[in-house]
Amino acid sequence: MPPVNAKKATATAARTGNSAGAAAPVLPNFGAGEAAPLYERVKRHMSEAILVGEWPPGMVLPSETSLAQGFGIAVGTVRRAMADLVAEGLLTRRRKTGTVVTGRTPHHSLRFFFQYFRLHRADGSLVRSTSQFLATEILPATPAQAEALQIRTGGVIGIHRIRHADGHPVMHDKLMLAQERLPDWPRDVAELPPLLYLHLLERYGIRISAVREQITADLASEEDVALLALGTGDPVLTIDEVAYDQAGTPTILGWHRATTRAHIYVNEVR
Repeated sequence: MPPVNAKKATATAARTGNSAGAAAPVLPNFGAGEAAPLYERVKRHMSEAILVGEWPPGMVLPSETSLAQGFGIAVGTVRRAMADLVAEGLLTRRRKTGTVVTGRTPHHSLRFFFQYFRLHRADGSLVRSTSQFLATEILPATPAQAEALQIRTGGVIGIHRIRHADGHPVMHDKLMLAQERLPDWPRDVAELPPLLYLHLLERYGIRISAVREQITADLASEEDVALLALGTGDPVLTIDEVAYDQAGTPTILGWHRATTRAHIYVNEVR
């Protein structure tokens, strides 16, 4: 596929009336790579650009044809991705203007769980986290876990990780998944996928579609102190979670412990 022609994209943005004064979007080339459907990858790229402010409210996007040329894909693929984003409220279509970024960003629709974090900075801005995996193992399922995950055979996959934001450890997670649903799951922490929800979708066809949480407050345990650089007795936020797939099957049992010393917890699922 040909590389993105930045001058052409800039000229196109000027012709479409980018009155916000923002630079033309920088477009990746989607000619090869991930296993996810192409329009989903385009949609994810556009969503991320809106969420992190690269495409600010009021920005007028280039035409579908120009975006398709920049992405190196068919116009129909771009049209499908943009139609979804219009339906979700991130974009709007205006007569004589074109497609415009609305600024109405549903920060925590489940789609953004793929890449974004529920702890925001105190000013409300999004935090992009990174994961450090501490352990993964196959364990016998306890009766409670087998019932909660509707396990028929096999055990559970246990994962322990730390989440970092703005260069600091802010949360550690312990997750349990049914082994029978995830054949060939990596046994080495170095091979674990950084974006768990996205990996479940692309590798196993499991789409996380609902999350149920119970939130409480607690004092830092010895493990919290060691992993999150806290002091003894510091407050922590605790979240017990069950995540469900598109069929309503319980898929992930999660236990999260977080410091909100420099961040606030926002959970806005639409």
